[in-house]
This record gives sequence, C-alpha cells and structure tokens, in this order.
Amino acid sequence: MAEPSTAGGYLVTENLVKRFDEALAVDDVSLSIGRGEIFALLGSSGCGKSTLLRMLAGFEKPTSGRVLLGGEDVGQFPPYDRPMNMMFQSYALFPHLDIWENIAFGLKREGLPRAEIKQRVGEMLDLVQLGPFAKRKPHQLSGGQQQRVALARSLAKRPKLLLLDEPLGALDKKLREQTQFELVNIIEKVEVTCVMVTHDQEEAMTMANRIAIMSKGRVLQVGSPQEVYEHPVNRFVADFIGNVNLFEGRLSVDEADRCAASTRIGEIHVGHGVSGTINMPVAIAVRPEKIDINKRKPSVDKNLFSGKVKEIAYFGSYNTYLVQASDGSRVRITEANTSRHDVGDITWEDDVYFWWDDDAAVVLRD
Repeated sequence: MAEPSTAGGYLVTENLVKRFDEALAVDDVSLSIGRGEIFALLGSSGCGKSTLLRMLAGFEKPTSGRVLLGGEDVGQFPPYDRPMNMMFQSYALFPHLDIWENIAFGLKREGLPRAEIKQRVGEMLDLVQLGPFAKRKPHQLSGGQQQRVALARSLAKRPKLLLLDEPLGALDKKLREQTQFELVNIIEKVEVTCVMVTHDQEEAMTMANRIAIMSKGRVLQVGSPQEVYEHPVNRFVADFIGNVNLFEGRLSVDEADRCAASTRIGEIHVGHGVSGTINMPVAIAVRPEKIDINKRKPSVDKNLFSGKVKEIAYFGSYNTYLVQASDGSRVRITEANTSRHDVGDITWEDDVYFWWDDDAAVVLRD
C-alpha cells in the first residue's frame, strides 16, 4: 500500500460537534487526513462514525466546527455542490438502467459533452474491469460486480474526496476479503483521497493507511493499523481491535526502559517504562498470538505462568486455547498451525505452562 502525504492535511475537521436534541453524536472531533490517504473511521454501532461521514458529505449540518477540503471551508456548500462523492452500502444502483447508463448518470446531470461522457465511462469500465458487462442490468451482476459499478459511478465525476459507508457490508465473508484488495488498488490508481466507515476491524486494517477508533462520539486513537494494534492507548482500543488478554494489577517497578506490575497471576514484566507512580493501578495487555504454550516447562525466568487447558477451538490456520490460570482467570492463547499433520499434543484438562517476552506486553493506564 502506497504511503500518502499527510503534510498540512488535505481534509481537516476542526472541533466537529453534532447534537440531536440532547444526544451528543459527535463530540469535538479534529482530524487531519492527507491527500491520497485511505482513512478509516472504525467503531461499533452508535459510536458516531456514520454521523461524522454524513457531515463530511453535507447530509448533516454540524452543531459547531468546520470541515476544510484543500484549505477551503466546504460547510457553506450543499451536498451536490461539494467536490466529493459518497458510496452507500446498498450501492443505490438504478435497476432499470444498464451498467453503462448507471455510471454515466451523474455525468449527464452535470451536462458534460457526449464525447467526454463516453470517454469517462469507458475509462471507469476499464478501471473496474467490467467492460464486457456494460449492457447488463444490475440484477444480472454478482454482489462484488455491483460494488465495482457503484465505485465506478462514484469515481466518474473525478471527486476530490471519496466517502465510503460500509462499502463491503453487503458481501459475504469470502467475497468481502477478495474485494478489499481490489477496492484499494482501484482507489490508489485514481489517487483519490478516501474516508471510509466500517465496523469491521479486519476490513479497516486491510484497506486503510490510518484508522481512527471511535467510541461515544469521540476519537480515542488515530494511527496506522500496526500502531493501533500493537500500541493501543487504552483498554477500550486494546479490547476493540482484535483479541487481547488484560491483566489488572499495580505498578511495582518503573524505569526508563522497563517496568513491572503485581497481578493476581504473578509479577508481569514489560519492556518499556510508563513514567507513573509505584502502586498505581494499571492493566497489562498481551495479544493471544504473542503467548507461547507447552506442557513442558521452558527455560525462561520472566512472565512464566501455569494453568489448565479448559477449551480448545480449531480454526484451520490456528488453534485457540483457553487456559485457566492459578487465580481462576482464563487466558486466551493462539498458536499457528504450521503443518497439516501436526495437531499438537495439548488437549483438554492438560496442565500447561504459558509465557511471553517482555516486549509482547503493553501497559495501559486508562
């Protein structure tokens, strides 16, 4: 995925607020999105991400705050006069028009010359590789093909900003995974700036250059998929993105390059400092795939614990173990299946050891 330029911010929101009567849907959101960036708004239902997208499009008027595109305040323009297009989850294709006419619809409304319309529609059909289907009606296409038609129609007007509302939500899992890469390739080819809304973590992490995690109308963290996954800023983000084990405890050691916390399963050592105060409450976050498990005791002296296997789930590419630790809590551990014939020797009710490196854990204060 190409690295976009974020210098200065091409799309900027300044302290955006949206209230519906007494309900605060979007709470003081300020974002800076670079030209050519694919930016994802990620959160659960009701977190404010769709309302934020609708304010960018002009379908909702902010209670306060501004939206700047290329340095220009677009809040003064109605939706049809903003240099942006929005693609909805339903695709909103016209069932009585063929694919060529669907893509040409907005261009005809703008009164473009016939020759230019023909050229642009041809370019879009080539871009989404649907030239042979130009005369078909939407119902004659698969869900993935309909999605590409909707994208082609959105891009035909050459918008400065493309807004995607749950763009792959109508597709089944396998087709959604395949289409994620197709969609990114098409967007990057036309070099359009894109903001997408999704509740699907995998979709956001696959498609976006950066992600904003939202909850209760606020943005909790903005970063690359790797930054958000590996370095969550609080418990909510850690728990929302992927699976995580959270060990509650109190800070017992705090130095510049390391710290430790006393928890119910024992002393946990972490390979970074937190600049906190001794005995302050903290949570230690450890991803399941960063934990090793074995029936034989390893030769490690830190972050080594024991427990009993209570559940095992086979997911094809990996196994998940739920291990009951000495304090009664359950620790989730995932292990990759690297061999077709290797099913491992760990089974239910086995006594096991589990451990992780210092650098695998992150200390969370909030």
